[in-house]
Amino acid sequence: MLRTTFYDEVDITVKAGDGGDGCVAFRREKYVPFGGPAGGDGGNGGDVLLYVDPNLNTLHRFSKRRRFKAENGQHGRGKTQHGATGADVRVPVPPGTIVYDADSEELLGDLTEPGHELIVARGGRGGKGNARFATSTNQAPRIAEHGEPGQERNLHLELKLLADVGLVGVPNAGKSTLLAAVTAARPKIAPYPFTTLQPNLGVVVLDERTEFVLADIPGLIEGASEGKGLGHEFLRHVERTRVLIHLLDGLSADPLADFDAINQELAAFGHGLAEKPQLVVLNKLDEPQVRERWPEIEKALKARGHKPMAISALAREGTQEVLKRAARMLAELPEEPPTRELPVFRPEEDETAFTIEREAEDEWRVHGVRIERMAAMTVWNLDEAVRRFQRALERMGISEALEEAGVEPGDTVHIGEAELVWEE
Repeated sequence: MLRTTFYDEVDITVKAGDGGDGCVAFRREKYVPFGGPAGGDGGNGGDVLLYVDPNLNTLHRFSKRRRFKAENGQHGRGKTQHGATGADVRVPVPPGTIVYDADSEELLGDLTEPGHELIVARGGRGGKGNARFATSTNQAPRIAEHGEPGQERNLHLELKLLADVGLVGVPNAGKSTLLAAVTAARPKIAPYPFTTLQPNLGVVVLDERTEFVLADIPGLIEGASEGKGLGHEFLRHVERTRVLIHLLDGLSADPLADFDAINQELAAFGHGLAEKPQLVVLNKLDEPQVRERWPEIEKALKARGHKPMAISALAREGTQEVLKRAARMLAELPEEPPTRELPVFRPEEDETAFTIEREAEDEWRVHGVRIERMAAMTVWNLDEAVRRFQRALERMGISEALEEAGVEPGDTVHIGEAELVWEE
């Protein structure tokens, strides 16, 4: 079985850096109570960003590495020395990469142009050192925070090629031959079905002011929109082409039937593919029998409202005229609206919200962004830190909600990774 080696979909995991821990330390100076608090804050963890690299055209680089982790922030130190911020990790992707959260299937961003970038995992905040907790009534606090854990998420990347003109047609219509004849691209060419296992791109240069990107889309067959053959996997690449060159195989038993079948698949797939402007071109005019049947095919296509052309991609006969026609069709299309700048991803959930669920007869779990973050950052062997966390439970209404839910002394309450025993 032939399998595609074109990486246009991939799942990866990204992990932002954890924040560094805050420090508990004191100065040793005369007349300063308890030496004075001097613990510095931890540094923030690094972010993970995706950015557009115009030199890439597939997601192949992810075949060998699928996990990316940013650097952790450094811990705070004495003398109020703050920890260094962790380095970001910048991951290049090709233009046309769509980014989804693999677990929620939420669309996070559409990276189409050089300069676009997207933060997909935010680094954790550094924990506060005890110097930050000093007050007029507590001049020697023995409290600090752990660093906040960095975000970790699974991403699904999907690539849609960015091309001005797309070559569509049945297998062996000569799309790769035409691409090789008119651009510097060198796709694999052979006389058997599905030679093209991956879309290929080439740049057509007609003159100093006229050039466009041409994409060879693998051959489609009947049922492609339902997942048959290779077509379903690549039909979405046609979405971002503005003009289609529909190449017909002149040696086919019925080129007109092929033409109808491909258009039916484009319509069945949807996404506006059937409405795209088409330039219909009969290929293999170098074969005598094709040249002989061309007038009949031309007449039938004109009756359907098209202005067909005939070429020999192998002999490069008529190819320049086809390219000039395609360039004129592109020029006649309305200008596309400018691509909007992508926002940095920011969760929209209410961080103060929480839920409580009973996991067993004597076990409970509290879910909530803010309270779970506080639990992760609390240093549980410091009494002041534990008392601070207890005050947060009361202030946010969690203690009261647990009591209303039926928590009993001795029950275990889970908040993130923390396990707490409930007491009156």
